[in-house]
Amino acid sequence: MTDNNNEKHKIVVVGGGAGGLELVTRLGRILGKKGLAEVTLIDASSTHIWKPLLHEVAAGTLDETEQVQYLAQAHRNHFRFRLGKMEGLSRAKKEVYVSPVYTESGEQLIPGRTFAYDTLVMAVGSVSNSFNIKGVAEHCLFLDSAAQAFKFQKRLVEAYIKSHVDQNKHSDKPLSIAIVGAGATGVELSAELHEVTHLLAVYGLDQGGAVKITIIEAAAQLLPALPLKLARATQQQLVKLGIDLKLDRRVTEVNRQGITTHTGEFIEAGLKVWAAGIKAPDWIRGLDGLETNRINQLVVDEYLKTTDDNIFAIGDCAACPWPGHEHTVPPRAQAAHQQATTVSKSIVNRLAGKGPVKYVYYDYGSLVSLGKYSTVGNLMGNLMGTVTIGGFIARVVYLSLYKMHQIAVHGYFRTAMLTLSNLFRRGAHAKIKMH
Repeated sequence: MTDNNNEKHKIVVVGGGAGGLELVTRLGRILGKKGLAEVTLIDASSTHIWKPLLHEVAAGTLDETEQVQYLAQAHRNHFRFRLGKMEGLSRAKKEVYVSPVYTESGEQLIPGRTFAYDTLVMAVGSVSNSFNIKGVAEHCLFLDSAAQAFKFQKRLVEAYIKSHVDQNKHSDKPLSIAIVGAGATGVELSAELHEVTHLLAVYGLDQGGAVKITIIEAAAQLLPALPLKLARATQQQLVKLGIDLKLDRRVTEVNRQGITTHTGEFIEAGLKVWAAGIKAPDWIRGLDGLETNRINQLVVDEYLKTTDDNIFAIGDCAACPWPGHEHTVPPRAQAAHQQATTVSKSIVNRLAGKGPVKYVYYDYGSLVSLGKYSTVGNLMGNLMGTVTIGGFIARVVYLSLYKMHQIAVHGYFRTAMLTLSNLFRRGAHAKIKMH
């Protein structure tokens, strides 16, 4: 089945994460609305949630109205959405191959399709890197997608209820949760889970304090992306919350009962979350000759072009050079946002017969939220240099990053209406999802 019905310039974006969704929305408004190009988004999911919020989805504290329906977004912004997972590419034919879509019962819902393109943008994001450690894939939960986050949330509630029943039976076995990886995802998830235990206690599922949350990290400090001072401040806050930190512990094996480290220590855990390291999806490696690095990222130049001049890559799946630094541009939401803006300009220029726009990464710092307890980070700018912030100001800046993404996707008016709507909903709905 081939999707190729007119002679307009065909722009295909694979992946509807932060960068991909912002890109098709922008191109739809600029090119699609005027009939200058046919813009198509392909994604394996039907909805979008900003990835930095997945820890809140996993904890059950995120309002489900934060999800963006791709079909509705496409209708409002003059691009097309096609559900499915990319499985192959022909650079010679300029075609993308998408696998069939099946229902939960295994019935084929949509057949495999072929999409022709003139310009292709890969924005498929990243997945967790298990580093081939024994037992990780079988026994750990992941937070790479909304579907995985919802799966974790369901398992969390089930485990909490089971533990509550065991407590009533005078069992002294606590609910234990182990998070491998002390980067932003692991740290933010731990604080959110601590808050959830208190919310569940309010709803009558009182554990008597018998919930144990442990973070396991191979490095000697948590939050390697932040300065040591901020990492230590965060560490102190987590210790105050009663979260057990196992630093300088490299995981060697995971089984159903728990996690073994290189020191021989065994950490028992009923729920195990893997948040240590990322890589681009394995199927990208060797994708019709496109150059990739050791973690499967597509190697791009200063214009975000891959080996093929007709193919761009943005976001976590792109290994983008960062002049003056030993490593590539870090996989952050701010980088994906900037790259989407740059590539949109390059594509508009391409249709006008002009050259591409060079990508320059501006690092505005890092922020880590510990839910209602604290927010820490550092901001970077030309006027003030690097500034350390915390508390209320840091929380406001952290929330503003998400608002910037919403504005890029929905515009100012709709973002304002969504914000007001959520404020009213909080007073009428439960603070945590229980199903």
